[in-house]
Amino acid sequence: MSKPERSLQLWLPALARVEPAHPLREWLPRADRLPDGGVGYLGGLGDHFPGIDAGVPAAAITREFLAGDAGEDTWLAADPAWVQPDMNGVRLLACGRMGLNVDEAQALAEPLRPVFDEAGMQLELSTPDHWHLRLPADTSLPGFAAPEQALGEDLAQHLPQGAQGRRWRVLLNDVQVLLHQHPLNAARQARGESPVNSLWLWGGGCLPPPVTSELTGVVSDDLLLRALAARAGMAQQPRAAEAIAGGGAGWLIDLQDLPAQEIAARWWPALQPLLERQSVVLHFASGERWLHKPRHRWRLWRGAGR
Repeated sequence: MSKPERSLQLWLPALARVEPAHPLREWLPRADRLPDGGVGYLGGLGDHFPGIDAGVPAAAITREFLAGDAGEDTWLAADPAWVQPDMNGVRLLACGRMGLNVDEAQALAEPLRPVFDEAGMQLELSTPDHWHLRLPADTSLPGFAAPEQALGEDLAQHLPQGAQGRRWRVLLNDVQVLLHQHPLNAARQARGESPVNSLWLWGGGCLPPPVTSELTGVVSDDLLLRALAARAGMAQQPRAAEAIAGGGAGWLIDLQDLPAQEIAARWWPALQPLLERQSVVLHFASGERWLHKPRHRWRLWRGAGR
């Protein structure tokens, strides 16, 4: 039995966020509907990297990718975050993409280091927007929610619970108090930028064995996706028009984190030629998938009256 034809994989935001007039919509009536794929960020990762789910040790994988020193230690991601109180609790509004520069990150981290040192943890600033905690190898960790699971929701629903979680809740509260008082946040807000008033702890564990994937390469600005690609021994490139234009069969182009309007305005000139010349699987973050082949452009009757 022959293997199925390999296609370029295009990972897109949820279909409900794609307006009827969006150029992507024109391609769907003529394409073949496929069984639904994974839903959401973690579901999409799991489609391409078997075994990746909410329990992925993202911290060790991303630290190894960025610094190459994960070793046998236990790691926990401690990404700079913005939380905001409202009538129903405190909500996580942003995480890991706060636009910090090196000096800002160092300034915010300085008062936090003694808190983590006292708890037996070492704070590492892997990049300005992605921080890690190095823990002793035998550290027992409770379950931590990935940012995708908590964004927009009340923190109380996603913090570690019970006696084991109490230590982490207290630690996070201490961190929030110090960051709330930090003068840098007043300066950021005066510039119209979001404050960095919390850290989001998630992705704990040790570095796992190399992952596998049927992909050939990845174009993405997502740190974990690029780290998984590198761990699987495949090519990975940051998102750029040239990288997208060079995408071929077996490559994954990751746009699922972008507003649909930005895809239409900025990235469509690079995407349209790909759809015209090769087989492309369009996988929306809400799970829907279509396969479009170049010959499908002749299915004019499918586009009529849509």
